[in-house]
Amino acid sequence: MKLNKIFLSATLLVAGVCANAQETVTEYVFQPHWYGQLQVGAQETLGEGSFGSLLNFNAQIAAGYKFNPYIGMRLAVNAWQSKGAMKYGIPGYDDNHYYRWNYVAPTLDAVVDLTNLIGGYNPTRLVEVDFLAGLGANIAWHNKRANELASYTEKIFNDYLNEKYPAGDREPVKVDGLAFAPWKGTKCRFLGQFGFGLNFNISSRVQLGLELMANVTNDTYNSKLDQNTDWYFNCLLGVGYSFGPKYQTVARVIEAPAPEPVVVEKVVEKIVEVPVQVEEKKVEKEVFRRDVFFLINQYNIRPQEMEKVAQVAEYLQSHPNATVTITGYADKGTGSMAFNLRLSAQRSQAVAKALQDKYYIPASRMIVKSMGEDMYQPYPDAVQNRVAICIAE
Repeated sequence: MKLNKIFLSATLLVAGVCANAQETVTEYVFQPHWYGQLQVGAQETLGEGSFGSLLNFNAQIAAGYKFNPYIGMRLAVNAWQSKGAMKYGIPGYDDNHYYRWNYVAPTLDAVVDLTNLIGGYNPTRLVEVDFLAGLGANIAWHNKRANELASYTEKIFNDYLNEKYPAGDREPVKVDGLAFAPWKGTKCRFLGQFGFGLNFNISSRVQLGLELMANVTNDTYNSKLDQNTDWYFNCLLGVGYSFGPKYQTVARVIEAPAPEPVVVEKVVEKIVEVPVQVEEKKVEKEVFRRDVFFLINQYNIRPQEMEKVAQVAEYLQSHPNATVTITGYADKGTGSMAFNLRLSAQRSQAVAKALQDKYYIPASRMIVKSMGEDMYQPYPDAVQNRVAICIAE
């Protein structure tokens, strides 16, 4: 008797069910603020004499305002003394003779925070590097000693030249190959300066800093006429204080997306009387996903996010034929394109390194990628786009 064919089929739906995990991240919001600086140090005037022989003390006070994480302005007043030297250049008078004068130099400087500009805004860094450039004036006075030396030099040269050359056949009086031209009274000269500042954040408001500045002003500042601008260099150590908060912290709660449901379809064997035939099993690929979130401008994996990396490793260990694709992203609203492209790659590489070093997953089972120059963002929320998405199948 011919039996009716019996077909049995079933579809198994396995949902990756998990509670929507919530995660709190801290955002730093820049606050424009005023700040002040007090600094002391040394000045080296470019001129005759070995390095260090024209060193003199100087000091500086400054008040500034930072408009955004990258740009600020300050009014600085640098003052104390500058130092010069001369040689008579004739036998018996070869020793250097030194002279000093007082000055005060107010300047208006632009301040560029290179650390935030290159590395992205992060007010909790220990070290900051600034570039400074400005214009101002150098007001100098009390050049009495240089004028005394000039009078004495003229007398010595006249005596020397009277002995060496006949009357009326004399050269101009020169010292070290330069015309000695001491100025009198009070002189105000144009001043330009540029340099770098290295600041250490002791607290949210206090900084210790080292500043190196090059200053250029008119000829004869050092009482020498050489047809070139005159230079002096300042090295200053000091303390800075912010009169208002530099930033605010904002705690944001984000909801990590649930893993995509995993659907496995099985076809049960079909049994017939004669002959017995068994249909092949058809199984859809199982997809496993975990999103590893990062803090702003960082690519180190936090402990709570390392648990997700462990879950990816466990899945790969239990599925020997599976591979994982790790794609890093960065919030395109923070930092430059070049910085974000580098940061997104560092995030995916950090996850891959953790899988390889900590869980011994071979590199051959990982595909490591990062967002391209189109700056694709997987989420509408900027905070969620600081992520490395791991998809194993």
